[in-house]
Amino acid sequence: MRDVLPELMRWWRAGDTVGVGTVVATFRSAPRPAGASMLVGPGGEAVGSVSGGCVEGAVYELGQQVVAAGDPVLQRYGVSDDDAFAVGLTCGGILDVFVEKVSRETFPELGAVAADVEAGRPVAVATVIEHPDPARVGRRLVVRPEDATPAAATGTLGSPRADAAVTDDARGLLAAGRTETLTYGPDGERRGEGMRVFVSAFAPRPRMLVFGAIDFAAAVAHVGAFLGYRVTVCDARPVFATASRFPAADEVVVEWPHRYLEAEVEAGEVDGRTVVCVLTHDPKFDVPLLEVALRLPEVAYVGAMGSRRTHEDRLARLREAGLTEDELERLSSPIGLDLGARTPEETAVSIAAEIVALQWGGGGRRLQGVEGPIHHGQHDPA
Repeated sequence: MRDVLPELMRWWRAGDTVGVGTVVATFRSAPRPAGASMLVGPGGEAVGSVSGGCVEGAVYELGQQVVAAGDPVLQRYGVSDDDAFAVGLTCGGILDVFVEKVSRETFPELGAVAADVEAGRPVAVATVIEHPDPARVGRRLVVRPEDATPAAATGTLGSPRADAAVTDDARGLLAAGRTETLTYGPDGERRGEGMRVFVSAFAPRPRMLVFGAIDFAAAVAHVGAFLGYRVTVCDARPVFATASRFPAADEVVVEWPHRYLEAEVEAGEVDGRTVVCVLTHDPKFDVPLLEVALRLPEVAYVGAMGSRRTHEDRLARLREAGLTEDELERLSSPIGLDLGARTPEETAVSIAAEIVALQWGGGGRRLQGVEGPIHHGQHDPA
């Protein structure tokens, strides 16, 4: 929903009612991830997408119906068949889409949620999308970290037990930056079925830390920003580490790389979604930095630029510094996938491709020669 939130808020503030369709579960090669949303505006406007075009028309019509009737609907869209009038996904995937109406009356907490998202504060919205009692479908609970202001949790899913269970699980998803549909018993029982809750986690943007103020770093910062990362470029040399040289970066820091990373870790600014790109290929910078980065328990990626000779020399220096083979295995070096890249921009694409492949389990091969689902990590419906 993050992509359509500005338009949704414009209508919400004006007192309008909007139909909102949100992907809450995907199976097989579904084209959009859970959390993708489409709006049906008060004037018939369509904003956003739930399927990349396959079932937008059907969701649009359902959104209009839900706004008129008032009751939310959980609808599954599946594989196309020979019936020309059937709504299906030609890609072979399956989507569960929850369609509801949103207004100041139905979602009074939305303004506070939007303020959190805009400010980069973590917040999650848990919505009952399936329940034996129809009256509980559509109920919401807004969950924040325990020490958050405003209140850590507002709203209710219908019972204190359900609220407590979902609050606990939603905070876990929020810490990991994951959006997911969870299953409970009707009253929030951990072991049971009947109630499904969609938790949309709005975590701060994941971080990309780029070390080395070189021309390749400018291209990596640009691609990182495009992918949605909060990009920091760090270098100890003030003549090179300037904001004008890295316009795509959110911040440019003049500091010794290892000292900056240590300070960010101590401040709690590095987590399991953080990616570290070491582009210095200078031992006095990258060896102390990699000593810190490779010993961190939770970072998504650590890559280092350099030739194969540089890589072997770097490994020898890191072994001398006491790093274990398991720690060295975490290093992606030479950095990036084998795309034949030569220019800074092409190299940035190869680095981004490796980050994406590791995140989702891709093999980095041409899809033309790969069988099975295009999108990794998706399963058949139970």
